[in-house]
Amino acid sequence: STSTDVGIMDGLSGLNRSVDEYPVDAIAKRFRYDVALVSALKDMEEDILEGLKSKDLEEYLSGPFTVVLKESCDGMGDVSEKHGCGPAVPEKAVRFSFTIMNISVPNSNNVSVRIFEETKPNSELCCKPVCLMLADESDHETLTAILGPLIAERESMKSSELLLEIGGIRRSFKFVFRGTGYDEKLVREVEGLEASGSVYICTLCDATRLEASQNLVFHSITRSHNENLQRYETWT
Repeated sequence: STSTDVGIMDGLSGLNRSVDEYPVDAIAKRFRYDVALVSALKDMEEDILEGLKSKDLEEYLSGPFTVVLKESCDGMGDVSEKHGCGPAVPEKAVRFSFTIMNISVPNSNNVSVRIFEETKPNSELCCKPVCLMLADESDHETLTAILGPLIAERESMKSSELLLEIGGIRRSFKFVFRGTGYDEKLVREVEGLEASGSVYICTLCDATRLEASQNLVFHSITRSHNENLQRYETWT
């Protein structure tokens, strides 16, 4: 898009010009996914240039830079609050966000060199919010309705490259998405398993709590890493 007036999107009603121009019954606010990624990369401009310099790479490299993202989606618990004479805020909220885990670029020998790696990937400081929903994380229909367009944007970015000016030079970026930050309870809910108080002991195997209480030793991971990646990708 040539438009830079992106504003903030109501999760179900489209684009608004400012944060304040939305109906009081709006239940979700979000950034367009590609705009959020551009904003995050522009914030990291110095880190990218410093990374090129520290690895003895040419500063005018145009890429493609490969950016690995960790996506997260988790309930924020009870956020019930009433501001002034406005409507009461619902009790539950869910946040969808991402963290830039690392950035790499091929050198002159076409060998991938990592120029940035997040040292504190679980820190709130490097977590970039994309969407905030006033909904219960167990409300699968609402989450699907709100996150559907966002996931469609992500899918389109998997097969495309972003052209962005960093350090005065236009460079290309491609993105790898990892859904490893999803809350276990949320994953179970969407997979049709019990969430809180589940009969299963973890998301990696199919052992129940009853089986675990009778056999405390022999348990195995019954799904491979690739199968779990597929699960985390599929449910969204």
